[in-house]
Amino acid sequence: MSSIDNNNSLNSILDKLGINQPKETKKSDTLGQQDFLKLMTTQLQNQDPFKPTDNTEMIAQMAQFSMVTGQTEGNETLKGISGQLSEFQIATAANMLGHSVLVSGNKAYPDADGTVAGAIDIPSTSTNTSILYKSANGEILHAEDLGPQQAGLLGFRWEKVPQNVLDENEYLTVEAYADTGTGLQSVGSSVFGEVLSASAGNTADGVVYDVRGYGDVSANDVRRFKK
Repeated sequence: MSSIDNNNSLNSILDKLGINQPKETKKSDTLGQQDFLKLMTTQLQNQDPFKPTDNTEMIAQMAQFSMVTGQTEGNETLKGISGQLSEFQIATAANMLGHSVLVSGNKAYPDADGTVAGAIDIPSTSTNTSILYKSANGEILHAEDLGPQQAGLLGFRWEKVPQNVLDENEYLTVEAYADTGTGLQSVGSSVFGEVLSASAGNTADGVVYDVRGYGDVSANDVRRFKK
């Protein structure tokens, strides 16, 4: 009477189910594939010969173990992707240092070249558009007449801000006006602010910039950026 090699029989079944057996084992607090094989072999060796384990039940156990193994490997893959996203966020945050980002607001600091720049949001076609630049105490420093403009974002720049204004190291207030049919009315504005520092939060929050004059600003709220 020929004997049955339980290990070889199990190996054949596991191969058909797609359960790969490791060549080397390492100490672990979790149940691995090799541990599962030992438990299954012990179960076969100690089963009641008059009431052997049902083949369908045995295959179901192995299939369940295969599914759990796949889920574990999938979790490890997701952890790896999450780590790569975090590294990407850190790199993105570092690259923005020294640059300027466009944020909603009307307080602007001149950049290193003595320029104030930004954009105004015109809701509909304007027959007359103008911008006022004021000091922190409300004094009008500069005015520009931009004439008729189409609806949408309209960029603006005040170059060569006077040295005496720069020496004050204070923010300037930008006031934009547009006549869309009911006379000059105030319209929304955005300004370019210097990125003083940046940090990478969790994956959900993304990169956060510390913008001069505005504090923490999420990268999701940044409309544009420039060097």
